[in-house]
Amino acid sequence: MTNLCLKMNQAAIIPVLMVIVFVQGQVPPFKETCVTNAYPPSEKSHLVPTYVLNLDLPPTQRWQNLAKDKGSQIKTLLKKFIEFAEDFGNGTVNTIINYLNKQGDSMDTTLPQPYADEMRGIATASGLGLGEVIIYNLFYEVFTVCTSIVAEDNAGKLFHARNLDFGLFLGWDIKNHTWEITEALRPMILNVDYQKGGKTVFKAVHYAGYIGILTAIKPGVFTLSMNERFDLNGGFIGIIEWILGLRSGQWMGFLTRDTLLYSNSYEEAKKNLTMTQMLAPAYFIVGGNSTGQGCVITRDRNKAVDVWNMADAGKWYILETNYDHWKSPLFIDDRRTPANRCMQNMTQNNVGWPGIFNVLSSKPVLNKLTTYTALMQVDAGTLETWLQYCPDPCWPF
Repeated sequence: MTNLCLKMNQAAIIPVLMVIVFVQGQVPPFKETCVTNAYPPSEKSHLVPTYVLNLDLPPTQRWQNLAKDKGSQIKTLLKKFIEFAEDFGNGTVNTIINYLNKQGDSMDTTLPQPYADEMRGIATASGLGLGEVIIYNLFYEVFTVCTSIVAEDNAGKLFHARNLDFGLFLGWDIKNHTWEITEALRPMILNVDYQKGGKTVFKAVHYAGYIGILTAIKPGVFTLSMNERFDLNGGFIGIIEWILGLRSGQWMGFLTRDTLLYSNSYEEAKKNLTMTQMLAPAYFIVGGNSTGQGCVITRDRNKAVDVWNMADAGKWYILETNYDHWKSPLFIDDRRTPANRCMQNMTQNNVGWPGIFNVLSSKPVLNKLTTYTALMQVDAGTLETWLQYCPDPCWPF
């Protein structure tokens, strides 16, 4: 679910979910088997390519080539975003979209640098208006559903992996059993190697055109992923405040980029992600470079409401989906229980990319919304991203 869904009448949501459940022929709780031998995928074409972003360039030029290459796809995807948002009939969403479409070209002064100039550069290179680029970026701030894991092997080496699920309620195709937005997003996924002076500063997974960060690694220092947190005081409220001139909250994707650029330790990253006011609530999952350094930071818009450390969990791993760890997940969206079961079946002896990739490839952790699985190992500084597809029968979210 998304913050948008929380504003919808629950009586309207449940029938939609039940129709999808009926079509798929699946009812929770799930009895799926934990898969084995999923890594590496047999389809090498599913390995996401890498794009180098030169931070020494002026911000307006950094994304220029990518925006030119993907401009038509960004336009098509933005059109779909807006169509599906308007189909909800949600007055708040429509008001935001209409305002940004009308006022967007004069709003670069309201955005922090260098992000304002980066968006301006994308707009120029792709042929979109600045308001459209802002709308496109805002969708990624509030529409992600995910599973993130930090795990430690017997030698104390830390691995961080995540599934990014995107597109819930955005165009269910009854015939093909797919989400239209999810399918359109996969060709937009790429790894970005952020460099200064020809050297890597950090690496991240991006949807082309989105300049914030949801998944990233600062080699040798820490790893980071963001999962959406559902809260009534959610992202749309923060966005409206931002539009009305209240700028105390930071965009989530800008906060994560700043953290990767300026934080030089696991503890610095934790502090920054814990204290900074944001537009939207979130879960930040952070992994360090030393034994026991893994945590889930549960955020409201103003501050952390909980920091759950791997040591506090009493495990060799820590796992987060989209629900507060001290509460039960929604019964029709319980990815947590099967993910924990598969992790325990894997055991610490098998911590590594193959084992964790198997967990993230097991249904319903893998579902129809899953666009990619990213694998990070902090000591080696490696980031590997694979497009993911869930064959039928498969839970829709």
